[in-house]
Amino acid sequence: MVALMSESITILGISAFYHDSAACLVRDGKIIAAAQEERFTRKKHDFEFPTNAINYCLKEAGITIKDIDYVTFYEKPFIKFERLLFTYFRYAPLGIASFMHAMPMWLKQKLFLKDVINEKLGRDGDIIFPEHHESHAGSAFFPSPFDEAAILTLDGVGEWATASFGKGKGNRIEITKELRFPHSLGLLYSAFTYYTGFRVNSGEYKLMGLAPYGEPKYVQLIKDNLVDIKDDGSIKLNMKYFNYPAGLTMTNGNFHKLFGGPPRKPESPLTQKDMDIAKSIQVVTEEIMLKMANYAYEMTGCENLCLAGGVALNCVGNGRILREGKFKNVWIQPAAGDAGGALGAALFVWYQYLDHPRHVENGRDSQAGSLLGPDFDAEIEEFIKAEGIVHENVPASGLPQAVAKLISEENVIGVAQGRMEFGPRALGTRSILGDARSEKMQEVMNLKIKFRESFRPFAPAVLKERAPEFFDFRGESPYMLLTVPVNKNKTLPVQATGEGLAKLKAKRSQIPAVTHVDYSARVQTVTRETNPFFYDVIKAFDDLTGCPVVINTSFNVRGEPIVATPQDAHRCFMSTNIDYLVLGKYLLAKSRQPQREKYKLETISRILD
Repeated sequence: MVALMSESITILGISAFYHDSAACLVRDGKIIAAAQEERFTRKKHDFEFPTNAINYCLKEAGITIKDIDYVTFYEKPFIKFERLLFTYFRYAPLGIASFMHAMPMWLKQKLFLKDVINEKLGRDGDIIFPEHHESHAGSAFFPSPFDEAAILTLDGVGEWATASFGKGKGNRIEITKELRFPHSLGLLYSAFTYYTGFRVNSGEYKLMGLAPYGEPKYVQLIKDNLVDIKDDGSIKLNMKYFNYPAGLTMTNGNFHKLFGGPPRKPESPLTQKDMDIAKSIQVVTEEIMLKMANYAYEMTGCENLCLAGGVALNCVGNGRILREGKFKNVWIQPAAGDAGGALGAALFVWYQYLDHPRHVENGRDSQAGSLLGPDFDAEIEEFIKAEGIVHENVPASGLPQAVAKLISEENVIGVAQGRMEFGPRALGTRSILGDARSEKMQEVMNLKIKFRESFRPFAPAVLKERAPEFFDFRGESPYMLLTVPVNKNKTLPVQATGEGLAKLKAKRSQIPAVTHVDYSARVQTVTRETNPFFYDVIKAFDDLTGCPVVINTSFNVRGEPIVATPQDAHRCFMSTNIDYLVLGKYLLAKSRQPQREKYKLETISRILD
C-alpha cells in the first residue's frame, strides 16, 4: 500500500483481554509513548481494556482521540476464536467447564472487538488487526538497530501460532515458518510453572530463578515422555500429559504420576525435587531455544537476530543464544510479552501497512531505553508540599554523589524520577538500588523490602564501558534480558554449602548480591545517553568504591506492579524497609518520616490477604 501524504500520521496500538494490556502511540514512525495498564490500575498483569494507558499516551502527545489516524489491535480475534472452538470440539466433552468459563467473555466482548474498541475510544472507524506473531515480530525488528535480521518469536499461543521465525529487511518483515498450537514451548514451560506451584503467566521468571539450585535429573524423563525435539527446534508435545487445550489447569493426572505426585501447593515450602524439576525444564527450554535460533540462522544467513514473545524474557536462554549460537548480534524487545504487542502492531502499520521507509541511525535501536512511560517530576513538588513530606536539601548536581555514598553504606534506595519503563524490567527510573558488594543485601532486599522468596536473584546494573571487567559477554545488555557468567577473576572459591537454598549462604564473588548460585548474573549495561542520573549514580559509586556495579531491582513489593506515580513510590517507600527515596529531585530519609509503622502494617496485611 502506498504511504498516505500527510503532515503527520499518528497510530495508536492496543493489546488487551488476555494479560498485560498496554497502549503505544507512534507518530511518523517514532515511538512517542507506551505503557502497561497495570501501572495505572495497580492490578498486576491487568488484562482489561487499557483506558488509562491510552489516556496517558494521548496526553504525552498533546492530542485527543480525534487526532489519531489509525488504531490497531495486536491480534486477530476471529482466528483466535476459531482455534478455541476447534480445540473445544476436538476434546469434547472434556472441555465443557473451560468452554463455559471462556464463552461469556467471547460472546459479550471479544467477538465484537472492533465495536468494543471504538466504543471505548469514543470513535467510529476501522481497526487494523495484524496477527499476534506479526505484532511480536514487528516489536522485535522495527525498533532494532539492524537494517536486516532474522526474527524469532516464542510465546504460549497467539491465534494458532506458538512460535515463528522469519526475516526483517528495511521496512518489511516476512514470517516464513511457524509452530502451531497445541505444541508450544511457552505452554510447556508454563506447565512446569504450574506444577511447581507458581502462577502461570507471571511466575515463569520464578521458575527460571529457582533452576540454578537444582540438578537436571528429569531432563531425559521430559524428553522421553513429554516433548519430541527436532533438529530445527520445532517440538511436538505428548498431549496425553497436558490439560491446557480444553481444561482449567495446565497438567493432568498422567503428568503428576510421571513426576511422582500432585503439583506443589502455592506458598508451601520448596523441596529439592522442585528445584531439580525447575533445572530440568530450564535445560530443555534452552536446548530448544538454541536449536530454533541456529535454524533461523541457517535459513536466513543473517548475522543479526531479533527476539520477542514471552519466552524471549527467558534471559538465561537468551544468554546461551548469544554465547553459543551462530549470530553475531542479538536484540530482544524489552516488552517482549503481550504488552509489547501494542508497540509491534503500531510499528507494523507504519512500516508494513503504510509502506514508509525505515532508517537505522548510528546502529542504535529506536526504543529510547524503553523509557516510554509517564514522567511525574513536574507534579512531585506539589505532592511533597501538599503532604508535608520531610526531605533533605541536596543540590541537584550533588544528588548522584549523595545517593552513591548512601548505597556504599549499605542503605537501600528507591528511585522514582523521569519517564517510567515500558516492559517488565525496572531500568533505573522506577528502581530499588543497593550495594552489589554486600553479602547480606540479597536476603535483606528479598525478605524485608520486596517481601518475596529468598531464592530470587537480583540484577547488576553496570557502567557499559566497565562491563567486560566483571561479566563474560560481548556487546551490551541495556534491557536486562541477558544472563551471563561473572568473570572468573571476580569469583571466589566456595566451600560445600549443602543443597538447595543452603547454597545462598556462600559468598561467590566480589559482587555477591548479584551473583547467582551458578555464578551467573542478569546484567544491565547503563549509558549516560539513555539515563544520565542512573549512570551518574553508578559512576559516583565507582569513584567512591572502585566498583561500577550496583543492585537494580524493580520498585514494588510482591504482588504489586512497579510504581508509577509519586504517590505509589511514597507508599511503597513508607511501607517497606527502604532507607531513602529519590523522588524527582528530592531525597527522603525514612528515619525522618512520621507514621512509618502505620504504612508498614498496612502493606504487610495487604500482602497476607
